[in-house]
Amino acid sequence: MSQSRRRYSVNSLEGQRGTLRATKQGLHGDIGIRDRIHHFTWAWFTLTMSTGGIGLLLARTPHRFTGLNTLGLVVFILDIVLYVLLCAGIATRFILFRKAFVSSLQHPTESLFFPTFWISMVNIFSNIQEYGVPKTGYWLVIVMRVLFWTYLALTFLVAVGQYLFLFTGKQLTLQAFTPAWILPIFPIMLTGTLGSLIAPSQPPQYALPIIIAGVAFQGLGILVATYMYGIYLSRLMTSGLPRPDARPGMFVAVGPPSFTGLALLGLSQDLARIYPAYSTVSGISHPEIIADIFRIIALSTAIFLWATALWFFSIALVSVLYGVFTKGMPFHLVWWAFVFPNVGFTLCTINIGNALMSEGILWLGSVMTVLLVTTWLFVGVMHARAVWKKEILWPGKDEDHDQ
Repeated sequence: MSQSRRRYSVNSLEGQRGTLRATKQGLHGDIGIRDRIHHFTWAWFTLTMSTGGIGLLLARTPHRFTGLNTLGLVVFILDIVLYVLLCAGIATRFILFRKAFVSSLQHPTESLFFPTFWISMVNIFSNIQEYGVPKTGYWLVIVMRVLFWTYLALTFLVAVGQYLFLFTGKQLTLQAFTPAWILPIFPIMLTGTLGSLIAPSQPPQYALPIIIAGVAFQGLGILVATYMYGIYLSRLMTSGLPRPDARPGMFVAVGPPSFTGLALLGLSQDLARIYPAYSTVSGISHPEIIADIFRIIALSTAIFLWATALWFFSIALVSVLYGVFTKGMPFHLVWWAFVFPNVGFTLCTINIGNALMSEGILWLGSVMTVLLVTTWLFVGVMHARAVWKKEILWPGKDEDHDQ
């Protein structure tokens, strides 16, 4: 066996296909809509996770043209429509197949994509803040505040529950590790990003708790991700790269440092409105510098986290290109990892450019935006093609492959 062949892992959670239990009818292409719906998994929410991210990116990109706001609004509305359709699709699966809901949350592969349902939800909330709050009354500000705290509570339960299952369920090996193991902490981590978006529109007495919660749970997310990075790098060193069709999932590692830098910069922007006019910190003799100190720390942290994200991005990009040119890379829903983690990377770049008042960095953010929108369109076309050609939503070819 050659060295190059030995260095490809066949056990990554996104890529493994296990022992396929496809039916005779499935092998001959003779199955109906009901059977295809049986394989409608949580991983489909990677579609709306990415589409919502593109909507937010279009609202925040620095170099704008007439109609860009409208284009972003159209993407946001499309995201809502897709989210409703996906919810209807997966609900239909669980109604038709009564045991599918429990098994989907217990399956070692499919369950890892359950957080994409919640990430899609927080993207909708973020877009409501960007496109809705400026054009409506104070009532929506109140709604956003309620949604923030409700989302925080629910996603904290998801983070605890899913990792408890991973700790107590089927034993997993180092060779099976992929960045998808980070996904259960993503929804609660993104409360920091959501908080950075909604805090500026909130009155100070409500904005301060949101900022504190945002910093706290953004910290939880990046720390858990950092612990996972050690396992991830050990797995790459000992077992080599994942299978080529699983390598898009390597971009998931770009997300935590990117969204953490984004959240810290966003949360620090609003502190000058709160300190010292509304509140202060005990033991500080000059409370007027609280906001400035936090802003400097946030910017410094965001810059070195941006470099970390760049390194993970580069490793993932080179690995994907190497797999494409040597082995080929059939479509799987994990392809949407090309988009969403890099939304955070692009937004972090834009926020750093704004903080440093650097036109060069802002133009870099605009170029990244164009490339990411192009990637989103490409993956969307390939997604539709894969459904048509029965490469997904088919027995043995989805994340529930061994059910």
